[in-house]
Order: sequence, then structure tokens, then C-alpha cells
Amino acid sequence: MLSDENQPGLELAPGVRVDPGVVELSFSSSSGPGGQNVNKRATRCQLRIALRDLPIHPEATERLKHAASHLVTPSGDLLIDSDQERSQGRNRDACFERLRELLILAMKRPKVRRATRPSRGSKERRIESKKRRGEIKKNRRSSFD
Repeated sequence: MLSDENQPGLELAPGVRVDPGVVELSFSSSSGPGGQNVNKRATRCQLRIALRDLPIHPEATERLKHAASHLVTPSGDLLIDSDQERSQGRNRDACFERLRELLILAMKRPKVRRATRPSRGSKERRIESKKRRGEIKKNRRSSFD
């Protein structure tokens, strides 16, 4: 996640660079098993970045909001945290990697679906299933002879 010598800033994803001051990292004690290490070390990492500070297309920002809606705060910040690892550095790297994956996903334009006609076989299967369904319902009727 370190920056190139040629380009200033922090590279979050291919083509996405931000000023290091935009990304806010905080560390706290993790939960779960781990004995004394859990109580003594602040290994849990929380990464916060404002969506408005990301230099990506507005459509990509909307896709990011939709894809990571559970990670976006009401104020418009993206909040990613990790406490899977026992090391603060690895948890920090995991946060940046998750952010990278989300940005790559958001920047990918969805393929436009081209309308196609249903094939003959699919039409036949549909009609056959409708007939079967009708037979089942017809057999439910009681005859009053």
C-alpha cells in the first residue's frame, strides 16, 4: 500500500490515489480468544475514509455505496475494520486489501444485458411446467357425482 516514488499519495486501487491524511486509521483491543495478548495489545484496526474524498467517478461511488451499504455510515464515511489477525500490521493490511477489493468492484462497469428471445426449448419447458401445474390443481378438485 506504500506509494510509488513517481506519484504522491497513497494508492488504494489501480488508478486511485489519495492524500494519506484522508485515510483515518484507529486501533483498539480486539475481542475473542487470545489470552493475555488480547488484553494487552491494540491489534484491531478500523479504517475510515469519506466517500467524497475518493477520486472516483460518481457512478462508481454509487455502486460502492450499494455494494458496501452495511459499511457506509450515515455521514457518508466508509468504515472497514479487521480483527482477524493477531498483529496490528496484518489487520491494517487486511483493511486496505478489503478497501482495494471494494474499489475495484465499484469501478467495474456492469455489463448491459442485451434482450434475447426465449429459445424454443425454454418455451416448451415453460408450457410443459404450466400444464403440469394445472394438472395438479385440477386433481385437487373434488368431483360431486
